[in-house]
Amino acid sequence: MEMVPSEENQLVLKEGMFWSCRQSIFDEMKKRFSQVENAAEEPRVLCIVQDTTNAKTVNERLTLNLPASTTLSKLFEDVAHKAGYVNGTFDLAWRKTGDMGPLDPSSEMSLTESGFEPGKRNFLQLTDKDGEQPQIASDESGTAGSSGLDDRQERFIGPLPRDCTVGCSSDYSSPSYSYSSILNKSDTGYVGLVNQAMTCYLNSLLQTLFMTPEFRNALYNWEFEESEEDPVTSIPYQLQRLFLLLQTSKKRAIETTDVTRSFGWDSSEAWQQHDVQELCRVMFDALEQKWKQTEQADLINQLYQGKLKDYVRCLECGYESWRIDTYLDIPLVIRPFGASQAYGSVEEALQAFVQPETLDGANQYFCERCKKKCDARKGLRFLHFPYLLTLQLKRFDFDYTTMHRIKLNDRMSFPEELDMGPFMDVEDEKSPQTESCTDSGAENEGSCHSDQMSNDFSADDGVDEGICLDSASSTERVLKPKSSLTFELFSVMVHSGSAAGGHYYACIKSFSDGQWYSFNDQHVSKITQEDIRKTYGGSSGSRGYYSSAFASSTNAYMLIYRLKDPSRNAKYLDCDDFPEHIKHLVQREKESEEQEKRQREIERNTCKIKLFCMHPVKMMAMMENKLEVHKDKTLREATEMAYKLMELDGVVPLDCCRLVKYDEFHEYLERSYEGEDDTPMGLLLGGVKSSYMFDLLLETRRPEQVFQPYKPGEVMVKVHVVDLKTDTVAPPVSIRAYLNQSITEFKQLIAQATELSAETMRVVLERCYNDLRLLYVPNKTLKAEGFFRSNKVFVESSESPDHQVTFTDSLLWKLLDRHGNTIRLFVSLPVQSPGTNRTICQKVGGDPEECSEGSKGNRNSVETILEESTEKLKNLSLQQQQGSCTSDSQKSSDTSDFEHIESPSPSQELDSSVSAVVAVDNRELENRIRAAGGGTYSDPETQFPGEERSDSEVNNDRSTSSVDSDILSSSHSSDTLCNADSGPIQLANGLDSHSITSSRRSKANEGKKETWDTAEEDSGTDSEYDENGKSKAESYYLYFRAEPYAQEDGSGEGGQKCVLVHVDKRITLSAFKQNLEPFVGVTSTQFKVFRVYANNQEFESVRLNETLSSFSDDNKITIRLGRALKKGEYRVKVYQLLVNDAEPCKFLVDTVFAKGMTVKQSKEELMPQLKDQCKLDLNIDKFRLRKKTWKNPGTVFLDYHVYEEDINISSNWEVFLEVLDGPEKMKSMSQLAVLTRRWNPAQMKLEPFQEVVLESSSVEELKEKLSEISGVPLENLEFAKGRGTFPCDISVLEIHQDLDWNPKVSTLNVWPLYICDDGAVVFYRDSTEEPMEQSEDERNELMKRESSRLLKTGHRVSYSPRKEKALKIYLDGGPVKDPGQD
Repeated sequence: MEMVPSEENQLVLKEGMFWSCRQSIFDEMKKRFSQVENAAEEPRVLCIVQDTTNAKTVNERLTLNLPASTTLSKLFEDVAHKAGYVNGTFDLAWRKTGDMGPLDPSSEMSLTESGFEPGKRNFLQLTDKDGEQPQIASDESGTAGSSGLDDRQERFIGPLPRDCTVGCSSDYSSPSYSYSSILNKSDTGYVGLVNQAMTCYLNSLLQTLFMTPEFRNALYNWEFEESEEDPVTSIPYQLQRLFLLLQTSKKRAIETTDVTRSFGWDSSEAWQQHDVQELCRVMFDALEQKWKQTEQADLINQLYQGKLKDYVRCLECGYESWRIDTYLDIPLVIRPFGASQAYGSVEEALQAFVQPETLDGANQYFCERCKKKCDARKGLRFLHFPYLLTLQLKRFDFDYTTMHRIKLNDRMSFPEELDMGPFMDVEDEKSPQTESCTDSGAENEGSCHSDQMSNDFSADDGVDEGICLDSASSTERVLKPKSSLTFELFSVMVHSGSAAGGHYYACIKSFSDGQWYSFNDQHVSKITQEDIRKTYGGSSGSRGYYSSAFASSTNAYMLIYRLKDPSRNAKYLDCDDFPEHIKHLVQREKESEEQEKRQREIERNTCKIKLFCMHPVKMMAMMENKLEVHKDKTLREATEMAYKLMELDGVVPLDCCRLVKYDEFHEYLERSYEGEDDTPMGLLLGGVKSSYMFDLLLETRRPEQVFQPYKPGEVMVKVHVVDLKTDTVAPPVSIRAYLNQSITEFKQLIAQATELSAETMRVVLERCYNDLRLLYVPNKTLKAEGFFRSNKVFVESSESPDHQVTFTDSLLWKLLDRHGNTIRLFVSLPVQSPGTNRTICQKVGGDPEECSEGSKGNRNSVETILEESTEKLKNLSLQQQQGSCTSDSQKSSDTSDFEHIESPSPSQELDSSVSAVVAVDNRELENRIRAAGGGTYSDPETQFPGEERSDSEVNNDRSTSSVDSDILSSSHSSDTLCNADSGPIQLANGLDSHSITSSRRSKANEGKKETWDTAEEDSGTDSEYDENGKSKAESYYLYFRAEPYAQEDGSGEGGQKCVLVHVDKRITLSAFKQNLEPFVGVTSTQFKVFRVYANNQEFESVRLNETLSSFSDDNKITIRLGRALKKGEYRVKVYQLLVNDAEPCKFLVDTVFAKGMTVKQSKEELMPQLKDQCKLDLNIDKFRLRKKTWKNPGTVFLDYHVYEEDINISSNWEVFLEVLDGPEKMKSMSQLAVLTRRWNPAQMKLEPFQEVVLESSSVEELKEKLSEISGVPLENLEFAKGRGTFPCDISVLEIHQDLDWNPKVSTLNVWPLYICDDGAVVFYRDSTEEPMEQSEDERNELMKRESSRLLKTGHRVSYSPRKEKALKIYLDGGPVKDPGQD
């Protein structure tokens, strides 16, 4: 471009060139804006990608907002560019539940065609490809750099938390524990181990053993003989396989399930966390057992076993008694018992380990030479150090105050090189008289020091592969050069957490390159010396001995050193140097891995989708299965697979089956696949996905039928035909329609399918539950009427005058309303009703002669029962009318509430009880008579009278007082027969209906006045009922139909009666019970209703005013005999208060209290019940009732208190019964009953509780009362309020200081006392009495007793430690179950 100088000596464009350049820029911008505008019009897909290839990026998200036309291959390029990876080295998969199906990186399908949804968030996961991590793109070449690092943000690698496992602590992921940048598996060269659940301790030990050259090489040299042992149960073989995979596998992490299976562990063991030191000992023991009579028989001892001398030397004569013990690790105390400071380093702890103690005073030693007790010196001397030295830092201790395990997080440093020379012989004061007295049996006597040593193996003095300085005497002892006792650190097993649980990982140095690595389950990363120093420990806050049981920190727990000896230090075996049997094993593992890789590839290309089929033979029910088909399989092949999967061979020909797209939720057939039999399933289903938004249905037809094509855009309609003549709703017929069809066209479609007349057809759409809509506008479309993918309609076509009636007043509406609200319940009846021979036939349609012989004489036809019942009801009605004319409280029977239960008066009980019959409409009656073959229930004349009591009722209510008699004899409503032809029956909505086949009407009968008024049930709907429990709204008559039912499992044949009940769920429990009376054989007040839940738990339904709206189809109900609660009655649990017993709360009985009842009346009711059931013969003046709030005693109830007036009462109420030593002292509500307890510091003892009754809330009065009962001078008396739940237990070691003694208040009802109700606990003491002086042993003993006592009572327990399971390795493949166990 030509430039010219300007006046300012600057180069500028010529004018013509300037405008030309400007125009080209505008054109380019216009083109860009056009592209942007077109892109803006195109839908966009929001992709959110989670990188799961390493620990840090799991929490990061990559967000891409791409046009919907973007191809999958372009998506992979964009993700690779944004993530910084080389394209083709990673996979993308849907992030949904179930298996993750990867996307095809070479596909040219658009995002929408691949299942992405525009306008919504589409979640993806970036995963490893073929088990290898993605390569990081470099700036220049786009390939992985040598360092494997990019300039993205630094990624955390330290002690990483385990993925989705339980029991790990979050402490090790704190920011203060960040290490250097993470390295990929290919860079570190090491493979991680998958944590099965809580097996981090196992992974840490396995990685340590793998990184020990001597152990790994020795394991490779061992050859497995398959003819001698099962490879599954061979521990050495499975370890050998695991080590080979750790060395040769390309995976990021491998499983340890084969190893744990060889231990004999099941899946539950993976959820047990154990101590890594304990595992090391147990596993070494198991390996020794497995390696017997092999070259490796003594491998563990050669590598890990050392020797020491446990000696006692007399300080008077110099005589020394000793024994030699072996050890596999050295346990080092972090903090000595009773000390406030911990040892600062491993060297200091080792010095303390060999430091001798002096036995003097009471602990003097009996010297065999002096023949008397003498002062002596007892200690340990190291005689032999193992090649691999294991140090256990004893961070787990026991707190005798809390009786809990605790973890000591004190700092303890350890050197990279440890010189053990100074610890070989710290006792140089041997006198010439010293004799070595060898105890030949000492080697097998256990550990050398019971408090410190871990010793599970005996020694063989003849074997000495390590550094041994053992000799006959000290003069012959040869000290090797100091350099020969130098050990180098190569493994640090770290524990992060507390004594209650935590997480293990290992920091291990590789002997090949001297680099330290962090092996944290599946994560392996490089670390530095600074990271090792961070494991020394040291926690913030208090460092007292009795720190919190849950104080958590990260610190070293086990250290492993290797002797620096060039002549013995081995190197790792290379693959070329493997023994032949190992090379064969490597080849087999490679083939297995390749097979696994091929299987994974097949899995990634397999479509897994739900498959449904309406089986024509098996129960005629929708069957469900899972179809797994390769994406390249054709629709024809998939249909054949589904045909076999649903077991249709021999039932339906294959050519009568086809697969169609199906929506299970809406029960909607979306489309069929005509002409696509050879299309691959991957294309039909939209690719391989982890889950699909649709399902498949295997549709069947009869040979003479033709499949109907299902086109996209159609809607499914289930058509129910309604017959007003028979009051029935037919099962559905499925048809398909279009949303743009008019109602007229839709009626024609229905007419073709149902053969009904379209001219007189009424179509009702049920849009949702109980929402009925009449479709009457001819030209309106289905879409405008609210049709969706799947719909339900009711159609009726007849010449009935019901067409002329408003829809909501029509018979059709009432029938559909009843149909929508009717549920089916299975009711189990008592085996034998008391005082009756009433039975029911178990099978509908059975011969009457099939009923039990015991009821043969009473068996009548349905007509006979109805005739007899009708005649009795007429007579009863006349009696009631006569009685109502003379009654003082006259009420019209026409206004009686159908749903209200009233019991008969004594003069009417017998007549009313025999009148409990279910009314049946004529058409239904004829059907039931034909179905039952004349068989029905036995004669109702022998019904159970109101006064008679069942055994179960007697158990529930043993009261015989006049008060209870009044309850039992309250009036009960009678029943009348309802004839459906006589007039319409009212529904709950006030409309008339002829659809009800069975209903009940109760006559209002005024029984005698009860002793107390009944309370409304606490149901939330009480305001809808008047004081008599009757509905304030219009009386409702709701649908009820019952029929005998034979249980399919035969459980009903042993005398258990079952009834299948169809009932309107708007009926109340009260009316429902009345309808059940003829089947139970007793009045509704004499049986209880229990709802049975899925887990077979039963709960009583007691709120009579509530409806059955919470019930659904096929719910189960159990009827049990016994007096049911009536309105105003409450079940009450009575507990005995025993203030001075170890268990102060003891359950006695269940009873019933009622509104208006006095406390004295309830006590009278209780007395016979307590005598019969609890053997408590009480005087009414010698016990009291009082409020119970959980375990705390509260307000004392006085005899004249009335429930619901003076005392609030509720369902499932609980009350304390307290036996008194003398007459009741509480006479007024103004008094205050306080429970007091004296504390005697001089005896370290708490005296029993004593009750003090105060006339006021004055502190002075309380002190005077306490002084009076204790004899403590008023000026010396101090008191404090108890804390917590009754009995406010507290340790006698803490009560003297912990409580707020002698508060400066004048009344009890102010802070800090707040004693406003009966039952408060007050401790008191004599201020001049000093606590008893105790020795340390006495205090420790008392501490143990108190801790045990408080734990038993459930007080002062800060946590419930997990019950630990013993760690065992089973050499025979698994635990042997006791044959005596069930």
